[in-house]
This record gives sequence, structure tokens and C-alpha cells, in this order.
Amino acid sequence: MIDANNILAISNNLPIRTDQPVHSGKVRSVYWLTETDSKRLILERGYDVAPDASLAIMIISDRISAFDCIWRGEEGMNGVPGKGAALNAISSYWFKQFRHHGLADSHILDIPHPLVWIVQKALPVKIEAICRQYITGSMWRSYEQGERSFCGLVLPDGLAKNQKLDDILITPSTKGILKGIPGVPEKDDVNITRADIVANYRAFNFQSPHDIDHYETLLKAGFNLISAALSKQDQIFVDTKFEFGYVTDKNGQEKLIYLDEVGTPDSSRIWDDPSYRQGNIVENSKETFRQLLLNYVPDPKLLLNNQRMDERRALARNKALPKKMLMETATIYLNIAETITRQRLTLPENPRAEIIHELKNNYGLIED
Repeated sequence: MIDANNILAISNNLPIRTDQPVHSGKVRSVYWLTETDSKRLILERGYDVAPDASLAIMIISDRISAFDCIWRGEEGMNGVPGKGAALNAISSYWFKQFRHHGLADSHILDIPHPLVWIVQKALPVKIEAICRQYITGSMWRSYEQGERSFCGLVLPDGLAKNQKLDDILITPSTKGILKGIPGVPEKDDVNITRADIVANYRAFNFQSPHDIDHYETLLKAGFNLISAALSKQDQIFVDTKFEFGYVTDKNGQEKLIYLDEVGTPDSSRIWDDPSYRQGNIVENSKETFRQLLLNYVPDPKLLLNNQRMDERRALARNKALPKKMLMETATIYLNIAETITRQRLTLPENPRAEIIHELKNNYGLIED
């Protein structure tokens, strides 16, 4: 029986040896290993990284975020059972496919547990790139209001909601606050154009203008690979987020790699193809949870109005969602993960204890 014991809600208080503060985001927590442990693991495990590379343990929780808030459920179910394992399995699968097909490596070096990655530190490209194959979501809302230019790309009149686009569109935005770039506001998540990137490539951490072409090739190649694979499973890859960074391998060769996660229900829209052909949208992504929230809360406008963030955070903090809502979301994550990987996911029974046991006995990374 799935219950709160299967859920890893808190991931930033594990006794993993580190001499730096733990970085904890909405879903993942990152523990940077000591220099000694990094060098030891590189030597013991033969990772294809520079001998002095910095390594980290990345723990993915089962927390669920939406509308910039973390939500909790009844009966101590402070997350979605299986969500973390599903996200890790999907990303790991696509990253392996990228490497197998000669696209690029990822930051993942090892997978000690379904909720754990060992990763290498990268110099991040300060761009969050969205690849879009359909006009929906925020792009459709802007288009419907008359906007036709998106990140320097111009769309024609006459498009319909959820229509497939003639080409895959790349709509980049800034990752983090960048200063001193002409025409780019100094705030996070600002839409930018390809011309902005080319004119200021070093500000975005590109090492050369040629790398921008390579980056775009990896974006479209990765998108097309996932889209083709999902199509064979009667799924539509609607849009997704990509992130990149630079690392150095054991031979001193610098290379551009994929970062973060890819092709997951958190970072992508995935639609059921048979339903789409009949004129209906059936989401196999976190968008379903967002819709459940909008239908559940007394005032759905609260979730859409960023001027009411304090009220929204208070609602998320104080309101326990029905267990049924979280279980319905769990089914979506687990089903799409098993569809993509073609393997049955086994949920951790006691994830915290399992992670500590694995990292202590096989990696020597737990504080005594």
C-alpha cells in the first residue's frame, strides 16, 4: 500500500558529508562533496571527468510545486508517491539515449538509488531554452491577445489554440539575473532573442560564437529524438525545457553537455495522441496537477495573480490537499515513466533509510 512512508518530502537534511551549504530548490537538493571525497570517487569509480572536478550528490524529492508554491496533502502525504523516482528514471533514460545517438553527455555520472544522482559540476550556460512544437500555454495566451513576435521569431496570423507549428521554435530566456546586457532587463527569466545571445555570448557563458550553433543543434536533435520516440507510444511531445553547461573530461577536453532534467512531466508538456486526434487534450504532465488545483481551490484567480503571492503561499502552507488528488497525480507520473522507459518502476519503501544505507556502504559519503 502506498502511503506517506514511500514519500521523500524533505531532502536537505541527510547526513551526507559536505563542507558547503546544501542547496535546496523546489524539488531537488544538492550536496557538494568535499574535495577529498570527489577525488576519491573519481579515482575509485573511473568517472570520465577531470581529476580535480567537483562532484555532488543530487537528491530528488517527491515534493510537488505549482504556481511557485510547494503543496502538501492529507495524512502526512507531503508529496506525490513515486514522483521523484519517475522524474529521475525519465531523465536518465533520455540522457542515455542522447549519448547513445552521439548528441552529448549529461552531468550524471552515477545513479546509486532511484532518487539519487552523482553529478559533476558544470559551468552553466545562463539560458533556459524552451523548444515548442505546438502553440499552447503562455505562448497561446500572448498570441490570442495579439502578440506575434516571440524571442525574435514572428508567427503568422490565423493560428488556432493547440495547433502544431510548421517548425520547432526555440524561445530562450535568461537563467538568473544578468547585468550589463543591452536591451535585456536585469531580472530572472526574461525572454531573449538569438541576436541577444550572439552579441553577448560571453555574458551567457558561451565559450565561442560557434558554440551557439552547436547548442541549437543539440536542442533540436534532443527534442526530435524524444518526439519521435514518444510518437511511437501514441504520445505527443508538445514542448520542453533544456539547460546546458560546460565540463572538462579526463583528457582535458572541454565539452558542452545537457544539465538538469529533460523530457519529464515537470519540464515538458506531453499529450495523449489518440485524444488529440479527436480534438481533446489529455495531459500526461504536471499540467494535470495545475488544473486539479485550479478546480479545487475556492478562488482560482489567486493561483494566476502574481500580485497575490503572499495569499497563495499561505494557502499552500495551510491547506492540505485531498489524498485522492495526489494519488491521481502519482498515477500520471508513474504511467508516463513506465511508458517511456518500458520498465516497471519500483517505489522505495523507506527512501531516506535506503539512500543513507547506499551512500554509506557503497560510496563512503555518510557522516559517522
